[in-house]
Order: sequence, then C-alpha cells, then structure tokens
Amino acid sequence: MIRTHVMVCGGTGCTSSDSPAICAAMQKELEAKGIAEEVKIVQTGCFGLCALGPIMIVYPDGTFYTQVTVDDVAEIVEEHLLKGRPVSRLVYDEVAEGHKVEGSVSLNDTAFYKSQLRLALRNCGVINPENIDEYIAMDGYSALGKCLTEMSREDVIKVITDSGLRGRGGGGFPTGRKWLFAAGGEPGTKKYVVCNADEGDPGAFMDRSILEGDPHAVIEAMAIAAYAIGADEGYVYVRAEYPIAVKRLSIAIAQAREYGLLGNGIFGTDFNFDLKIRLGAGAFVCGEETALLNSIEGMRGEPRPRPPFPAVKGLFGQPTIINNVETYANIPQIILKGAEWFNTIGSEKSKGTKVFALGGKIRHTGLVEVPMGTPLSTIINEIGGGIPGGKKFKAAQTGGPSGGCIPASLIDTPVDYDSLIAIGSMMGSGGLIVMDEDNCMVDIAKFFLTFTVDESCGKCTPCREGTKRMLEILDRITEGKGEEGDIERLEELAYTIKATALCGLGQTAPNPVLSTIRYFRDEYEAHIRDKVCPAHVCQKLARYEIVADKCKGCSLCSKKCPVGAISGVIKNPFVIDQSKCIKCGACMESCKFGAIIKN
Repeated sequence: MIRTHVMVCGGTGCTSSDSPAICAAMQKELEAKGIAEEVKIVQTGCFGLCALGPIMIVYPDGTFYTQVTVDDVAEIVEEHLLKGRPVSRLVYDEVAEGHKVEGSVSLNDTAFYKSQLRLALRNCGVINPENIDEYIAMDGYSALGKCLTEMSREDVIKVITDSGLRGRGGGGFPTGRKWLFAAGGEPGTKKYVVCNADEGDPGAFMDRSILEGDPHAVIEAMAIAAYAIGADEGYVYVRAEYPIAVKRLSIAIAQAREYGLLGNGIFGTDFNFDLKIRLGAGAFVCGEETALLNSIEGMRGEPRPRPPFPAVKGLFGQPTIINNVETYANIPQIILKGAEWFNTIGSEKSKGTKVFALGGKIRHTGLVEVPMGTPLSTIINEIGGGIPGGKKFKAAQTGGPSGGCIPASLIDTPVDYDSLIAIGSMMGSGGLIVMDEDNCMVDIAKFFLTFTVDESCGKCTPCREGTKRMLEILDRITEGKGEEGDIERLEELAYTIKATALCGLGQTAPNPVLSTIRYFRDEYEAHIRDKVCPAHVCQKLARYEIVADKCKGCSLCSKKCPVGAISGVIKNPFVIDQSKCIKCGACMESCKFGAIIKN
C-alpha cells in the first residue's frame, strides 16, 4: 500500500538540474531499503519557485524541499521516509509576514505562494502530466462532458463571454467575442481551432510550463472551443525548443484518443474533433497569429494584412480561432464553476488571474500566478522577495520586447490590461523582468530593440527599416556619439512605426524606447550631453581611473594594459592616459588592491 507520495519537479528548469537523476536515485534507494511499494515517486510539472530547484514535496505531511541533489537522496529516504524526521537543512521555510507556524510549513504560509492564486497552473506540481487518470481525478474532461451533454454551442460561448476572459497572449481581446465571430457563417463550413504555444519572448516560459505540467487542460479546452464554433480539427503550434512540452503533449493527445476524448463520437455524441501538433522553428514573428497560420500551412512565417481576420478567413482560408495556452487553461474551470465565479476574480475590466515569468534582478525567479489588478509591488517585494544584494529597484519590464519599462515611482501600479497600457507598457504574454540601480535604461532599450530588429520578418518597410534606424541611433548614443536631437528623432521614428507597421510585432517594437525616454529621459541626456553612463554599463562611455591613495605602484595594471595607456614609477601611484585608454577593463580586473575605479 502506498503511504507516501514524493512529488519531484519535472519542468525544464529542474530537469536541467538533474531532477530525473534524483528520481532514479530515490527509486534505487527505496528498493534497497525495502519500501519501494510504500512510496510513489511522481514527476510533476513546474512548482514555480524555479530559483530554488530542483524541488521536492513529500506528502501527506507536505514537506517542501528545495535545491535537492542526488547526494541528498539517501538522507531523505533514511531520515524522512523511514524515520519520519524531515531533513531540516533542505526544507523551504521562508514564512510570509504575519504567519506563525510550528513544524512543517504549508505552501500557503510562505512568502512566495501566499499572494498567489493558481488557476491556470492549478495542476502544475500536483499531478503526473503523463497520466490521464490523474487529470481525470482532478475533474479533468468533466467540462467537456458538460458542454457536450448539457449545453448548446450558444450556451458555451455565452458563458465564456460573460466570464470576461480576455486573451492571455498579449492583445487582451475578449475570448468569447472571438469565438462568437468564428461561430457564424454557413452551416457545414470547415473551421479550425488553433493553440498558439510559440511563446517567443525572452525569459518567458508560462505556456511551456502549462504544457509540461497540465497538457490535458489545453486539449480539453480546445475540444470545448471546437464544439462551440463548430470545428472538427485543431492544431497546437509549439516551438521545437520545448522538447519536454512537445513530448508530454504528444503523450496526452495519444491518451485522449485512446479514451475516446479525441476522435469521433466524443462522449457518445455526434461531435468529432482531433488535434495535430505543428513545430515552429523559433521565429518570434510566428507568435503573431496570421504569421503562425502561414507557418502551419507550410509557408514563410510572415503576417497577413487584416481584415479579413482569422475568425472569418484563417487557416487554409477557413474560419479559425487562435488562443494561447494560458487562455485555454482557464476554459475548463470557467465551464465547471461558471462565469460569475470567474468574474469575482481580478479587476473590473481584467478578470481572472495572470501567469508571469518573473526574472532579472529578483530573489525568487520563477513562475507566479496572481489575480489581475495585483500591485506590481506585491509581485516584486512579497512574492519575488525583493531585490538581492541590498540594491534599489529601478524598473520592471512587462510585455516582453514589445512592452515597456515601469519606473520605481509607479511600483504600486495594478497589473491589469488597462493600467499597464495607461503608463506606456502592456501585459504581453507575461514576461516580467526586474531591474535594479545597476541597469542602464538606454542599454535596456537597445537590448530589446536589437531583439526585435533580428526577429523582424522584413515584410513591411516601417518595421524592417525603421527599427534599424532607431537601433543605429541608440548605438551611437551608447558609444558616446549621441547628438542633440537624437531623442526627438527616436520619438518621431517610434510613432511612425507604431502607426504604419503591418503587424503587432512592428507596431509595438518601439515601446521599450518610448517608455524609457518617458521615464528615464535624464539618462538619455547624460549619455548625449555629458558622454556619461550613470549606471556605468555602456563600456565605451566608461572612464577608468587610478586612486592614488590606494595604488601600491606594483605596475601589474601597466603590464596588463594592451595599448600601453598606463605609466608610472614602481612603488609610486600609476596614471592612465585617457587619450590612449580603450576602456577594456583589463587594468581593473588585474588590480589586487581595488585602486582602479570605473566612472
């Protein structure tokens, strides 16, 4: 009889840190101790606290272990699973403010999880994603059964519409309205349901984690969407760089077919629906829905002019709905619990929760899910644990490379669609990058613009040429060659591109530049007028100087300088000839006395 379940994170992050080897070592140790039949090891999806992986939770007591290694397995088996004494050095015990607990710490008592509400991520870290029976045990496919046996197509669309669910892929378009558009047309018209799992934003892994941890939720939701609009075929477009997600999704599709939950006559009705997977090669532009459709059809991933919109003329010229992974993950719960339930979560115009990939200068990098309208400060300071190293929070980038930077003065902004747009940012798919005082905002703008320039498909002139011209100006500014009027040129180019680019990628590409100019204009001016980078990041604006009082005159810096810019007499302070210095930093790296500073 199984008395203990050991849940081990099998997401990409923990897998890269050897969680499969931990499972194998534990199974071997359990067999050696003769308790293999009493303890079940389950590889789950992502728990969210990626900074402290690999993660392991032991049930029924709920002990939460972090940063587990293969070398820890024998001790966990001996002390915890045999003797009932948790290994305290591995237990995560960061208790949230105001929570006093004794003994084992509940997840809901911890700072990281206390303010979260996991809806889209509800099964991630809870079930084995490769076992359909475990999904069914969590009410899986009950929503699909309810739709097919108790609800009309119109009823389904009305529930989704009334729920207020908006697309989680970035645009925030009302999901129910999109389904309603596609549901029209002549009876018998071929229609398609598509899942956008391309997720190309740097540092974003929300959709990947859902596919890895709860693939059946997406399959069930797509079947519900197909029933609602009258489709019988669907595609999941997922990037090939997600091998674990692709593997588990493939297993889940095969299991659903075996159980009669995909294919013909689902739940004994006349409803037929099946799914196929299409792998993307990693082009960022294919996250734009019409470019994605071109890619599925075997053509170059370039956006199409709109109208007509995909709901009218989409895949293979037929009516098509496209939603992203996170959007679909909410559908089964809305059907089971109702529109009113979903309406009670979130803000007035942004219902439900949002999943964020939290990264950058933050203590607890990982995956978080919070109700819409949660203040940014709660995400950064409470859930994320604040900025490490005693540094000050400077800005947060939301919306990926097409989003904007939110300054410290606006840290209490509610995180929802309208609030973020009002301050020059956007929700995007859910990337959230935190920056501290050591980040240069001009350099940050250049980083994101470099990405969008590289990823532009080149089809329209504003995006292809305009973003390059913007990048050239930013390059000049960060190299100390900026000129008066460069800020105004950047703004003029940015607004022109936003107004004339063909697709969402081009239209939003200038956002990082515009938002950093709006909130950090003084840094641009310092680069241009004073030829100084206040954050000391832009290498060509750096100035290396030797502090005479600290210099021991050892001459090591002079020997390391590749251009002979440092001179002096042994046992006396050396000096740097700024006219010769190429700002490589070799002198600073070689100094053992901290006598060389970078200004």
